[in-house]
Amino acid sequence: MTVCAERSKTLVEALGLKHEPVAITLIKKGGTAPAGYLVPDKPIRHCQAIMRARKGESLFVQADKQACPVGASSLGLTSVPEKVRSGEFHYSMGMYGSQEAARETMGRRPALEAGSMEATAVAPLSKAKLEPDVVVVTGTPEQMFWLLPAASTFSVGGRVTIEMAAVQAACADSTVIPYLTGKVNISLGCFGCRKTTDIGPDEMLVGIPGSKLGEVVSAVEKMREGPIPKSRTKG
Repeated sequence: MTVCAERSKTLVEALGLKHEPVAITLIKKGGTAPAGYLVPDKPIRHCQAIMRARKGESLFVQADKQACPVGASSLGLTSVPEKVRSGEFHYSMGMYGSQEAARETMGRRPALEAGSMEATAVAPLSKAKLEPDVVVVTGTPEQMFWLLPAASTFSVGGRVTIEMAAVQAACADSTVIPYLTGKVNISLGCFGCRKTTDIGPDEMLVGIPGSKLGEVVSAVEKMREGPIPKSRTKG
């Protein structure tokens, strides 16, 4: 069993996850699809790729296969469409009370440099052929809670600051922020991922930097022996 497979097994069993964690590797310009990763036959969104991967698929999604220009631009695969930059797109969706509010959100969103990435490689953590830049875990709030102390406070204490918006849950909040900051981040989900994927109304997302995965799994293993099962026993 590979290290990634062992870590995936630990997280699934300790947290009681319904779906496997997903390994995401951002492929820089010139990169090619690794063996075992399928190129989608039609465009899909980043959030859709994650939800398919949590059920077992390994996908290599290039810029021209990205169905969502908002997500693709945050991931550095394409430039930002003007309607997105101006706020017109999200205002027209009804997610903001004014175009100015939507434009403010887009102006502050985390994003990689346009054109810096070739594709995303998205796979179940146990099947990852590449070192993951980010691991996205989906589950209930109770399950996802344990990843916060495991990633942030178990060893050094303190408090956790989370950054998210009403849009771009899977791409900006769960992938780009952990990639750029090296810190775990949480998203409650967004309009796009809830409308176009099978994520449940009781599920949310946590993005873990690949560099912290070993630390997170180690902490979860220790908490598995005490606080996790104790908290689940009522009375």
